[in-house]
Order: sequence, then structure tokens, then C-alpha cells
Amino acid sequence: MNAIVGSHDLLLVTLDTLRYDVAVELAAEGRLPNLARHLPGGGWERRHAPGSFTYASHQAIFAGFLPTPAAPGPHPRLFAARFAGSETTADGTYVHDTPDLVSALAGEGYRTVCVGGVGFFNKQPPLGAVLPGLFQESHWEPSFGVASPTSFESQVTRAEEVVAGLPRERRLFLFVNVSALHQPNWFHLPGATREAGDSRATHAAALEYVDRHIGRLFAAMSSRRPCFTIVCSDHGTAYGEDGHTGHRLGHEVVWTVPYAQFVLPGPDREAAA
Repeated sequence: MNAIVGSHDLLLVTLDTLRYDVAVELAAEGRLPNLARHLPGGGWERRHAPGSFTYASHQAIFAGFLPTPAAPGPHPRLFAARFAGSETTADGTYVHDTPDLVSALAGEGYRTVCVGGVGFFNKQPPLGAVLPGLFQESHWEPSFGVASPTSFESQVTRAEEVVAGLPRERRLFLFVNVSALHQPNWFHLPGATREAGDSRATHAAALEYVDRHIGRLFAAMSSRRPCFTIVCSDHGTAYGEDGHTGHRLGHEVVWTVPYAQFVLPGPDREAAA
């Protein structure tokens, strides 16, 4: 990561609440064409979330504790605050002296921008301002939130505006918290009703909706230079498994999440190809 930071733009996308099993199923069935073309090997990596709900998980992620590979470790981290005795800081780790990655990248000259989604990013109560407050620039409006059937389209439009408004030479760290998977998501499945509520099927339909629009986000972020990209879930959610509904609980469907990292080639690479 020491070769990436400073040379590439950085994009972190959290598909809030996305279940691993649903993500894998849709990729295998060819229902995620825009995501699958970038996933290493065409599939998701199975990882464990650092928290069981949005606030806890993102606090950990911004401190460098990304979802952990679901196999015995230790697993070297991409980013880490300097910490004596850390067993997951390796030669390839980008080590910083700030308490979070966002401020570290700002110190490296990056413009740090948050496009929020779920309530922990809406900046309305003080708690909703904590995570966006890490960034130099943050955006949220009701059209980005969980109740909007067009939330991700609106978020991508704002991201495109951010990229277009930034001087070409300025590096960018863009974070997007995608709210579309979070309940309520019934409106993404044709024929579903508010009365019937959310289900695993409506959750899957929401992921297909995100896939239809994520190509625009990738195109914007790779329009200036190569972009190192992480796409992952912050936690899953339960739809009746063992009597559980929702998250902030210790069930396998909550703790197991999909993860992918890859580089979007910049315009020079695409032109050469």
C-alpha cells in the first residue's frame, strides 16, 4: 500500500448490511455483471466483519481494521495506525501516525470525501455527525437514505459531481456508504409490497439495483488516474434465521461479509488497451 498511497486515487464502498451468501449467490448466477467484472476471479472473498452494526464496524474500518479473512491468521492489514506490538502490521502496510486512515490520507494531500447513506451518516443528531466528521467534505440528503428507492443513483450522481469539481492533480479518497441494501428494501423487488415487508429476495433485488448503477461510480473514479478500490459489507443481516431478524447480534449471517479489492485502471491504461 505504500506504493498505492500517493500515486492512486482511493475508493471505499461499503454495501451496508449486505449478506455474504446473497452476494455470492448473485455473482454465481450472473446477476451482478458490473461488479463481477472487477471481482478477483469473478467472486467475493469471505470475510468476518469488525462489528455487527454500522457505527461499530465503520469506526473499526476507518482505523484500518477492514473485514478479516475468514481463515486462521494473523492477516497483514492494508492500513494501520502506528501501534506498538501490532501483529497485523507488515512491510506492505501503510502505517500512519494519526488515529484514523481518513486524517492520514488528508495529511498525504488527498481530498477526503464522504457520501453518506444510512442514518449514522445523516449529520442530523450529533451521533450522525461523528463518522462524516472524519472527512474534509461530507454529503448526505434524504434522497441518499434508506427510504429512497433511488438512493444509490442519487449517491453516484453526487460522487460524479465531486470528481468533476476536483482539480485533476489533486488526489481523492472517496467513501460511499450504500444504503440500498438496508431495510426497508422491499421496493426494489417488482411486485413486493410494504405490507409483506423485506425478505432475502428483496435484499437480493436491492443488490441487483446497486449493480446496475455502480459502473458509473467506477468510471468516475478511474477517469483521472488508477484507483485502488475496496468494495465490502460492514455487516450482514438476518431474515428469520434461528428466529433472528436484523443485525447488532451475533449470528453467522451478520458476522460473515463479502469483500473485494482491486485497481480500476486509469484513462491512460484504457487508451493503451
